[in-house]
Amino acid sequence: MQDWRIKALKLEVSALDDLNGFVRDHALWFLLGIICLMVVLLAWVLGGGLRRRFPQPAGSVRPVIIINPQAPPPPEPDDWNPFPPPHYWRERDCDPDDWED
Repeated sequence: MQDWRIKALKLEVSALDDLNGFVRDHALWFLLGIICLMVVLLAWVLGGGLRRRFPQPAGSVRPVIIINPQAPPPPEPDDWNPFPPPHYWRERDCDPDDWED
């Protein structure tokens, strides 16, 4: 292993030991600090902190995109009835002059 990697790992272990000692000695203050940071982060995110804000030049108009879909015409209505009315209804709807004798 290279010498700088060993130094980096020793520094990391030392920092984690110091953090462990701080949390052991001041657990309540550490927890309150983390909770306050989380509340501030949540308020920032919900307030739109992650949205990009680009300055709009004065007098600029946003482009409008209009899409005209080329849909096929609707199909013609089907006049086939799978359940036709009884024959006497058809006779009643016809003109009596057209009846066959």
